Amino acid sequence: MFEITYFDEVTSTNDIIKEAARNGAKEWTVAIANSQSAGRGRMGKSFMSPRGTGIYMSILLRPTLDAENALLITTAAAVAVAKVIEAHTAKKASIKWVNDVFVDGKKVCGILTEGQLTDNGKFDYAILGIGINLTVPKGGFMEIENIAGALFENCDYDKNKIIDDILNCFAAYYEKITDKPHFEDYAKRDMLCGKVVNVIRAGEVLYSATVCGIDRDFSLVIEHDGKKENLATGEVSVKAI
Repeated sequence: MFEITYFDEVTSTNDIIKEAARNGAKEWTVAIANSQSAGRGRMGKSFMSPRGTGIYMSILLRPTLDAENALLITTAAAVAVAKVIEAHTAKKASIKWVNDVFVDGKKVCGILTEGQLTDNGKFDYAILGIGINLTVPKGGFMEIENIAGALFENCDYDKNKIIDDILNCFAAYYEKITDKPHFEDYAKRDMLCGKVVNVIRAGEVLYSATVCGIDRDFSLVIEHDGKKENLATGEVSVKAI
């Protein structure tokens, strides 16, 4: 089912899969790299991808979804990663809406879904990028030391098994994606419920709000100025006390 190609170093595995998609590659084409020189996350942020310390993987999908349902792909991947982390580490994994996975209060995984749409608003293809910190790189995480974490203290893990488990878990969700089979597992891992957050758009803090939970469409339910609102896009950060 999966057609996997391994690379030593690439700019970004999403770039590799984007080119493959444009050349007619089949769904479930997968690119995995030992390092990325220009890994990226949501909102144009970079994703640190040092050699040999993480999983840097992108998957080609050809979903029959409208663009407005792109959150289903990202959230299903987040749950798949969280469940596999828990199985391999016996640690609890939490999800920060919409695409980050945390363990022990530190971000260990980022997920980026990109896509190309047809004229009728359907996906021609989607690219699911997953980056996971397995161990701390030599020299640490530098400027993101207070945010980033890793799953293991040494090399006592089976990287290929972790990759296989993530692919298979995500594929099982993806098969019935419009039924939202991962909703309950996503909602119970929500790390923002009850917290005060800053709502950010275009890099600017718009206002602060209290998170009430995750709605069935995977939007973030927030309350500010006595009113509830659903966020389907944008970014939030936990407000410093």
